[in-house]
Amino acid sequence: MIKIYQSYLIRSYWMILFFVSLIFFSLSIILNIFEEVSFFKDINVNAFYPILLTLLTAPTIVYETFPFIFFISTQFLFIRLMDKEELDIFKKISLSNIKLIGILSISSFIISLILVTIFYTLASNLRFMYLEMKNKYSGDNKYLAIVTENGLWIKDEIDEYVNIINAEKIDGKVLKQVTINQFSKDYKNLNNIVADEINIENKEWLIMKGSFSKINQGLKSFENLTFKSNFDAEQINKLFSDLSSLNILELNKLKKDYSNLGYSLTNINIHMQKLIAYPIYLTVMTIFASIIMLNIKRNKSKLFHIVLGVLLSVLIYYINYFSSLLGQNERMPEVMSIWLPLIIISLFCTIGLVRINEK
Repeated sequence: MIKIYQSYLIRSYWMILFFVSLIFFSLSIILNIFEEVSFFKDINVNAFYPILLTLLTAPTIVYETFPFIFFISTQFLFIRLMDKEELDIFKKISLSNIKLIGILSISSFIISLILVTIFYTLASNLRFMYLEMKNKYSGDNKYLAIVTENGLWIKDEIDEYVNIINAEKIDGKVLKQVTINQFSKDYKNLNNIVADEINIENKEWLIMKGSFSKINQGLKSFENLTFKSNFDAEQINKLFSDLSSLNILELNKLKKDYSNLGYSLTNINIHMQKLIAYPIYLTVMTIFASIIMLNIKRNKSKLFHIVLGVLLSVLIYYINYFSSLLGQNERMPEVMSIWLPLIIISLFCTIGLVRINEK
C-alpha cells in the first residue's frame, strides 16, 4: 500500500511536472508561431492555418524537451519542500534521502513509459499531419521521395518533364536496378530508361550503362549518359532524416523497407535506441536533479538553484546530442552512442547517492 507521505510526494511531483510541461508547451507555441507566420507571409491561407500547424508540431517539441522538464520539475519540488520545511518533517518519520529519491525516480520511470508509449505515438502522428499539410505549400512539393517494400521511389519535375524513378537498391551514392519513366506535364509517357547502376553523387546523374526507349520506337543501348535531377545522394539522405513523424510500428516497417533497399539503417537504429533509453534518461535526470538539490545549502537563492539546473541540463543534453551525432556519422557504435552518456551520468549519480546516504 502507498503510504500517505508517498502519495503526497507523488501527487506533488506529478502536479509540478504537469504545470512545467504546460509552460514549455506554451513557449513552444509562442516561438514556433513566428516561424509559421513567416513561412506563410506570401501565401494566401486562412489566418488560423499557421496556428493549427503550430499546435500540430508543438507536442514533438515538448517531447524533445522533457529532459529539461523533468530536471526543472524536480528542482521546483525540492524548493517547495524546503520552503515548507517538509524535508525536515520527512526525516523525523524516518524517510531517508535515498527513499525520497527512490519514490521520485520510480514515479519518473512510470511517467516516462507513458510518454514513450502513448504521448510519443500521438506526437508523431500529429507531426506527420503537420509535414503533410505544410508540404502542400512548400516549393519542394513537386519533388518527392519515399521508400516502400518495392524500393526507392522518386517523383521529380524538371525541364518540363515529370520523372518517376524506381530503384531496387541504393549503395552509398549509387542506385542499382533503376527504372526511369519520363512523362510530359499532362502525364503522357515519353521516354523509358532501364539501368543497372546510376551514380547520383551530384544532380547530374551518370547512367553508366542502360537501355533507352521512346514511344513507338525501338530499344537502344547506351553508356555514360547524363541525366538531370533535383536530387543527389545527400539530398535523398536528408529527406529521410525526420523520423519524429513516425511511431514505433511505422519505424519498424521503415527499417524493414530500408533493409530490403540496402539503405543505411544507422539513423533508424539510433532513433529507436533513443526511444528505448528515454525512460531511463528521464529517470536519471530526476535522480541527478535530486542529488544536486540535496547537496546545495538551503541559504542559496531559488534563482541560483534554477540557473544551475538549467545549465547542467543543457550540458547533459548537448553531451547526448554530440554522442548521437558520432553514432550517425559511424564514428561510434550505434548502441554506445546513446547509452554511453547515460552510463557516465548514472555513475555520477551513484557516487552522489552514496554521499547523500551518509548524511
